[in-house]
Amino acid sequence: MERQIKDVIGIGIGPFNLGLASLMDQTDEVDGLFFEKTPEYVWHPGMLIETMDLQVPFLADLVTFADPKSPYTFMNYLYEHDRMFPFFFHRHFEVPRQEYNHYMQWVASQLKGLYFGHTVVDVVDKKDAEVPHYEVIVEETATGEQKYFQARHVVLGTGNEPLILDGMDRLPNEDVMHTSRYLFEKDHLLKSKHVTIVGSGQSALEVFLDLLEEQDRQGDMKLSLFTRSGGLFQLDTAKFAQEMFTPEFVDYFHTLSLSQRKEALNTLGPLRKGIDPETLTRLYTKLYHRTTADQDSRVLIQPMTEITGIEAENEGYKLHCRQWQEEHEYTYQTDKVVLATGYKPHFPDWFMERFKDEIEWEEEGMYKVSRDYQLLFHDQRDHHFFTLTDLVHSHGAGATNLGLSVHRNVHIINTIAGKEVYRNQKDTTFQQFSMKNFQ
Repeated sequence: MERQIKDVIGIGIGPFNLGLASLMDQTDEVDGLFFEKTPEYVWHPGMLIETMDLQVPFLADLVTFADPKSPYTFMNYLYEHDRMFPFFFHRHFEVPRQEYNHYMQWVASQLKGLYFGHTVVDVVDKKDAEVPHYEVIVEETATGEQKYFQARHVVLGTGNEPLILDGMDRLPNEDVMHTSRYLFEKDHLLKSKHVTIVGSGQSALEVFLDLLEEQDRQGDMKLSLFTRSGGLFQLDTAKFAQEMFTPEFVDYFHTLSLSQRKEALNTLGPLRKGIDPETLTRLYTKLYHRTTADQDSRVLIQPMTEITGIEAENEGYKLHCRQWQEEHEYTYQTDKVVLATGYKPHFPDWFMERFKDEIEWEEEGMYKVSRDYQLLFHDQRDHHFFTLTDLVHSHGAGATNLGLSVHRNVHIINTIAGKEVYRNQKDTTFQQFSMKNFQ
């Protein structure tokens, strides 16, 4: 690892920073290093359920929207692994989660400058140096050794962490778990008589479906699903609705005031939180066939119900429930609980300690971000701190979309290079979002 000042250091190696590294690998305009605390690349290992697919098409890989000729496209992955014909005959636009994870591992194995098992423990702003830069302090997990690196720019890509109920962290992982640990604890679930899933999104339904398959083999295990939403609603996959995941809409969204952006996000709920239509069809079809002769008493689906608390009781767990529409409160007994309660942005401790008072905030918990993904500092600077984490409030529903992540990385690379290294797609919508175009 060289000691010179790099163009950029990426903190965290998830799909977003891996895509950035993949694009940087194919140009001499920008160089950098990337650090990740986990020992190897793996994407949501607790939810790599067999037969479950991504919710976006295969073109939303790490690089295609910027460089379809790159050696790191998903199509080249298929070619190199002799899977072109099977994928062609499969005739499925979405990629299985396990295969997408393997694709990203394949890309990561070819890139230089990726360091796993290395935790960034501090970032120091050297704004008064002859060449303003950031000093990044990294600790190697295996040895505890600290190392120092310099870069003109930093990209924060630390992703999200599980959002859990109050008190859940005091309960055994094998009994009460977030979906992020589902496959790690699945054997414990299968030994129980009653499993309850809490949540209304894609992860909740994937776990529910997987356990339904196991129930066919187990026989007497009961499954319950509680959702706070009004029902199991599907993701809006209509053509015009999908135009909200385009550079044009991001351009428009970013110009709105914070209150206008919040209001817009409320209207875009079906694009962000719905369930894949195919997943819902699979669930309904399975339940229909299983209830041909009689109602299946081993399955309960209860919408409009929020879980307000959980406590251990009688070798199991008591859920405190509230059917919010009827305003009816009650308790529900179960053996195991899987919480599909989503995620929240993860920020390292040093980030708030070092930069909270240095950057601008739109309101508490929402930092100001430029169109090209820079945190805005109180002082003017040429050494930038980019973020790939917590961008929904500033860049819209597509902030977590895999396809738009390539568009985001193109902005970052071009800004660092000071020139157009990669071209972003233009005129990608039939809809016009702003009336300013007519003035």
